[in-house]
Amino acid sequence: MLQHKANICSDEPTLTCRLCKSVSHVPGVTALDVWKVDFPSNFVANECKAAVAWEFNQPLVIEEVEVAPPQEKEIRIKIVATGVCQSDLYFLSKCSNQTAFPVVFGHEAAGVVESIGPGVTEFQPGDTVIPLFMPQCRECRLCKSPKTNLCVNGCPLRSFERSRISCKGRKLLQFLGTSSFSEFTVVKEMSAAKIDPAAPLDRVCLIGCAICTGYGAAVNTAKVEAGSSCAVFGLGAVGLAAVMGCKAAGASRIIAVDINPDKFEKAKVLGATDVVNPNDHSRPIQQLLQEMTGGGVDFSFECIGNVEVMRSALESCAPGWGVSVIAGWTDMENFSAPPIHLMTGRKWTGTLFGGEKWISASEPAMVRAYLDRKLMVDEFITHNLRLEQINEAVELMKNGRCIRAVLSVSPQ
Repeated sequence: MLQHKANICSDEPTLTCRLCKSVSHVPGVTALDVWKVDFPSNFVANECKAAVAWEFNQPLVIEEVEVAPPQEKEIRIKIVATGVCQSDLYFLSKCSNQTAFPVVFGHEAAGVVESIGPGVTEFQPGDTVIPLFMPQCRECRLCKSPKTNLCVNGCPLRSFERSRISCKGRKLLQFLGTSSFSEFTVVKEMSAAKIDPAAPLDRVCLIGCAICTGYGAAVNTAKVEAGSSCAVFGLGAVGLAAVMGCKAAGASRIIAVDINPDKFEKAKVLGATDVVNPNDHSRPIQQLLQEMTGGGVDFSFECIGNVEVMRSALESCAPGWGVSVIAGWTDMENFSAPPIHLMTGRKWTGTLFGGEKWISASEPAMVRAYLDRKLMVDEFITHNLRLEQINEAVELMKNGRCIRAVLSVSPQ
């Protein structure tokens, strides 16, 4: 076991040193003794591997990193499996903010609590968890409202923060409060949800982002109605989950739209009744969908992050009551549409994490649904790779050749 290399200071023995701001002392140990004591694992930095993004739009590099001990109200997680999400790729190679480097990406994961910091009450080492990029502090105005899953203290719009991970003497940024492209990561206590230890972590990791985002967009945000018609634009993991959510809500017609026909069979498995490739038609996709449905669909979902497609999805909705949900992320451009589209009764809204509101101490309902065989997850996984193959996974995603690649990060 490594010895804790704390700076000598004059503070009294406490769990958190007021001078060096890190877990440095234990009761009964003096400042001089700190150099001699072999500390428990939760008091030392872990050396492990991580995929580090040193620069914008450059390949990730597998590096030896140090993950500092969890501090007040923090837990350190051994990441067992993580999905590679389009959001990771977006911030790596497309985002307008090209200065947030070096960083460890990854936010769709599952793992095991390795150690806990002072003040942690809801987790113990050995607990199986899913890290949360949409946490709930349970104290702010947003958390107390049933109308939203946002949190003042955990807003994902603050995408990059200082992490407990360092490499070659440099502190690395943490992505969405998680950074799961690392064998170990430290998150806030409120940024994890405890799950059934029987859950296969290389499967339920996808519930930590894509599946909840798409499924929840249909069920929570749009509130798709039985017998309704729906159109889903973009058949990545989020779009396919939206298809699944529409089916679960009882939609009678679900039109899956994508320019990659290789994804159509998967869409049908998850509930699509029709598939459409816009490139096969000369007229605009919204006009085609209006003709197919006698005036427009009841619900539409944009799951790409393309502002032009966002408008097409809105215009494919029926006037009077049609609802269009934006589930795809972008910060590159603004979206727009003629006001008359909304004045005539269409509604245009968006969703983060599908409106799912997870409380750290409670098992997410989606995990329980999967274990009870009421939710498909395995069907989304097209590639199983190792952390060292992460750049291969990135290329597969960029080229549209996989729905979801799951990386094996650490043995469970």
